Order: sequence, then structure tokens, then C-alpha cells
Amino acid sequence: MDEEKAKKEIASLREEIERHNKRYYLDAAPEISDRDYDRLMDRLIALEQEYPELITPDSPSQRVGGEPLKKFASVGHKVPMMSLDNTYNSDELIKFDERVKKGLGGEAPEYIVELKYDGVAVALKYEQGVLIQGSTRGDGKKGDDITANLRTIKSLPLRLTREETLEVRGEVYIDKKDLEEINLERDQNGEPLFANPRNAAAGSLKLLDPGIVAKRPLKLYIYTLISDTIMVDNQYDALGHVNKLGFRIQLEYPKPLDDIGQVTTYCRKDLEGARDTFPFEVDGAVVKVNSFAQQERLGATSKSPRWAISYKFEVQQVQTRLEKITLQVGRTGAITPVAELVSQDIAGSTVSRATLHNADEIARKDIREGDVVTIEKAGAVIPKVVEVFEPSKKQRDANSRPFIFPEKCPSCHGALTRPEGEVVHRCLNISCPAQFLRRLQHFVARDAMDIEGLGPQTLELLVEQRMVNDFSDLYSLDPLKLAELPRMGEKSAENLKESLARSKGHGMSRLLFALGPRHVGRQTAESLAEHFSSLEKLARAAEEELVEVNDVGPEVAQSLLSFFAHADNQLIIERLKAAGLSLNAPQRVVGKLSGKVFLFTGGLADYSRPQAGEKVRALGGRVVSAVSAKVDFVVAGEDPGSKAKKAEKLGLKIISEAEFLQLIK
Repeated sequence: MDEEKAKKEIASLREEIERHNKRYYLDAAPEISDRDYDRLMDRLIALEQEYPELITPDSPSQRVGGEPLKKFASVGHKVPMMSLDNTYNSDELIKFDERVKKGLGGEAPEYIVELKYDGVAVALKYEQGVLIQGSTRGDGKKGDDITANLRTIKSLPLRLTREETLEVRGEVYIDKKDLEEINLERDQNGEPLFANPRNAAAGSLKLLDPGIVAKRPLKLYIYTLISDTIMVDNQYDALGHVNKLGFRIQLEYPKPLDDIGQVTTYCRKDLEGARDTFPFEVDGAVVKVNSFAQQERLGATSKSPRWAISYKFEVQQVQTRLEKITLQVGRTGAITPVAELVSQDIAGSTVSRATLHNADEIARKDIREGDVVTIEKAGAVIPKVVEVFEPSKKQRDANSRPFIFPEKCPSCHGALTRPEGEVVHRCLNISCPAQFLRRLQHFVARDAMDIEGLGPQTLELLVEQRMVNDFSDLYSLDPLKLAELPRMGEKSAENLKESLARSKGHGMSRLLFALGPRHVGRQTAESLAEHFSSLEKLARAAEEELVEVNDVGPEVAQSLLSFFAHADNQLIIERLKAAGLSLNAPQRVVGKLSGKVFLFTGGLADYSRPQAGEKVRALGGRVVSAVSAKVDFVVAGEDPGSKAKKAEKLGLKIISEAEFLQLIK
């Protein structure tokens, strides 16, 4: 195919893909299957790879995310992105109406009511119909440029249906069902759950890797149009125009309402009464004066427009009986108490369990088994117990007793610990069944023991079939049995055995990091290995010796003492030693940087910070993460932060990345 034919086919594919995007995301009426859609996209990507000079920023292929960003640039808002004042009842809406009429000299306003999606506000700028920039609200005057992340949202048009120059503003959100799936995956990976859709959307947009953002099911709806050329004179017509340009607007919105009585009825009955039926989370409604001329006359305070207000929905609460308090063991050993409840409907779902957070929270609220408790969801995925229903406290029988937090782990029955200054009880047994799979995934990871060929599904299978019960079992796996596993085969099994054999020689720092004591990251593990030279010496060290190590404070020291005091952990280390793993740190390299201590802060262009650290160690130097007088060179990259300021106060030598590259030549 010559370039001219490719150009025509690419244009045709883009048009067809965008038409299907509109049918799916805006019209909710898809015409083709997901598989057929993927075939169109695959063909477009293949052609663009063959003819890269034909790739344009508005191509549907550019939604998948590019290279990770170092940081977000700051951009200004020509028109400030203001926040809204809140109302919580009909009386406050009536007072708002009185203020509006007074501001208009007694003139009657017309109102429009929109749902208040629980998401993240963004601004989008288009030139000649093509998206050129997207940003967060920030402080209202300046926000972060998150164009690369916003491009990944499929309901966001990269090119409008008309070549217009304008700005629109809207909300990025995640549907409730999608959030449940995200949290299920995060729970399986041992990651903290998102509390609500807004947190999930905000957390996604803050990611510096658009490729990861592209995997999040983000959606967008628009509620504001800013343009010097589009002639509409009210909000209702502006929303209609925005919709014709290819944007998603509120699924259903009413025609303008004549008076505040109609507004109040609509907010309370039509919206608040139906809140559980919406696929997305809403926390209220926004009431706006419809006429742009009237909006301009009313103006704004320093923070909020006088022509709009937010009507907040009531937090949904119900009472039910708490039958039992059970304990849930997290992937990292954290113990969370859970209320087992008599099933109750709330916020559109049936709830039978709710988090109790920790022992202090139970004691503070005096929550007991058998109590009637008040629970709420309020946008949260996991409901929580707010308080004991007061009449229930007065009716407790003689057998009612305060809940006493157990001393043993409900999974492995090992002793629980509660580090000083923390509210969470923990199980420190690294072979505890409830947390073992997640620890195993960390153990084999690239930064830890770097064992290739053990993906999450394979590890889960090995644990399920009891082929691996602790870390040392990895090194006695039978190649013949491995070859019989799904997706494995003889060649893969042989490669895995070779990878396991290589990992035995990684040494103390990697093994310590892989074992996963709390607060011990890769850099701290390196510092401990340099100081103690063997895992056995470290295990015998007293707190006074530990805190002498750079990067180790009282919190890390206590974590290490608790870790090595645990009998099961001692046994695992002995088994790993018997399996042939090196517990010693390699002999220190003698090189041009011998005796020199480096600290890296800020982003580097040529290397990641771990890679730069490897370069230093290969030349005999040491790398630390805490600023102290022992540091010889502070390498300050882009946006270095507080460490550079502290180093400057101590009079340490601060060098640029270019100077560092000269040192390691």
C-alpha cells in the first residue's frame, strides 16, 4: 500500500471509530461488538506504525497513553474555576432565591438543575475543534496540565464535530460498578481500597503514567461552555450545543424551571429520591440561574458565583443489629475488625458487613456484639458503623461486654503486635496464610529476588495446590510437576529453575527487601547490608546498633526487632540458607567512588534513581536516602524538594545531574 492509500484508509478508520465511540459512550446504543471495535483499532494502529508521519494528536489511537511523565506542568485558568456554596434543605434554597431576586432588582429568574456528580473537575481547551490542553481545577486560578491522562478517556472527543475554538468544563468520574471491580483487583494485590468514586478518579488523574490511566474506566460529562464566538444566551442551550459537538452531558436534565418551588420539588423528589438508581455516585444537585445575562449581573464573591448553589443530599443512614465482630487479615498483616450485621438495604445495595476500623475506634464508640448500630455508605464502597443507636445502649442485657481485641491472629494463630504510636494490630508471620500470596508476589518481584516466570496466576496456583507453603519451597520445586501446570510447559519450567538458581546469589540486601519487614525499602535494605554485611548479624543487632545506620530511625529499628524476634520468620531464614541462598552482602567494590556517600533527590533525565544508585555502587560508592553530615554529594534533579533545602542548610555539596554524569564516567 502506498502512502496516499494509507492516508485515505486511516482517515476512514478514524471517522468510523469515532462514530462508534459516540454510539457507545454518548448515545448508549452500540452498533458493533467489542471484538469488531478492537479489530478496527488494531488496523488503525498497524497503519500508523507503518506510516508514523500520518499520526495526529486527535487520532483515536492516541488514547492509549504515551511515555510516563516526570511531573505535571502548571497552567493558568483565564476564567477562574470557582467552588459553589452549599445548601442542605428547602429553607436554604428559598433564601438563595431571595438573594438572586434582590440582586436582579426584583426580576424573576429562570433556573436549571443539574446533578452534582461525585468526581474531579477539569477544564478542556480546543482550537479549531482539536483538543490542545486539559487541566485540573487546582486552586481555581492555576491547575495541573493533565492532557496526556485526559486523552485516554474514551467519552472525551479528541476532535469536535465542528472546528470551533472554545473551553469546556466538566467532571471526570467512575461508575459505581467499575469502582467495585477496581477495588476487588486492588484488594487481591494487597493495595489500599479507594473509599469512593471521587477518590478513585482523582487518584487516577494524578498518575504520571498515562498508560496506567488508560486502563482505568474514567468517564467525563460536561456542564460549562466558555466561548467568545458561540452565540447562546443561556445554560440550557449551551448544554444542547455542547452535546452536538460530541460531548457527554447529564443523561437527563429538565427544561428550565420557573420558580424555586419547582426547583425544590425536583431536587428532593426527582433527584434525591432516585439517587440509588444512577450508575454513578451523586452527592447533590446544582441549581443555576439559566440566563447568562442575569448570571453576569449577579456576578460572584471572591470564592463562589452568586448565580449558582449546590443542594447537598442527606447522608444515607440505617439502623441494624450487629451480630458478631470478626477479624479480617490484610495482605500485609494488618488486622481489621469487621461488623457482621443483620442484612439491611442502604444506598441501593444490601449490606451485611461494615468496617470497624481498629480497636481504638471500637472502644471509643463502645460498640458491642448485639447492639443496634447506625451504618452509612455515603459514597463509600465499604459501609462503616457510625455509632451505637442510643436506645440500644440503654437496653443492653446483663451479658453485654466490651469487645476485647484478641492476642492471636485468626488465620495462623500467631501473636499479634501493635507497634507503639499505631492504631492497627498486625500479624508479623510472613507465612501467615491470609497474607502469604501477596508476600510471595513481592518476594519474586524484579526489585526483590527478580524471579522470572512466576506471574500472579502461577503463584496463586502454586499456593492453592500447596506446592509452595513458604518462600523456601520455591527452591525445591519439581521441574516435572511445574511443567504440568497450565501455561507452563517443559521449556518455561526449565527457565524458571534457572531464574531461581540465579536468584540464590543476589545477596543480603535483595533478600532482606524480599522478606518484607515493614518500613524497609530497597534503599534501607542496602544501607543495612553495607553496615552489617550478613543477615545473621543484622538479626542479632540491638536497637542501639540499628539506629546508627543511615536511613534507620526508631520506627524502622522496632520493625526489624519485631520481625527477627518472630520464631516463624527465623525458621524461614534458616530454610532459605539451607536452600543455598546467600545471606551475606557482597564484598564492597573498590573503585573511583570508594568511600563517597551519595543522596539523590528530584527527577533525573538519564537514569531512574535506582539505576543511578547502581552506578554509584558499581564504582565503590554508597547511596543513602536520609540527609546527614555523612553525605558527600547530593545529586539534585528536577524539582528536588525539601531534601535539597536541608542539604543546603547543612552546607553539603549539591551537584547537578550533568555533574554527576561526569563523576561516573
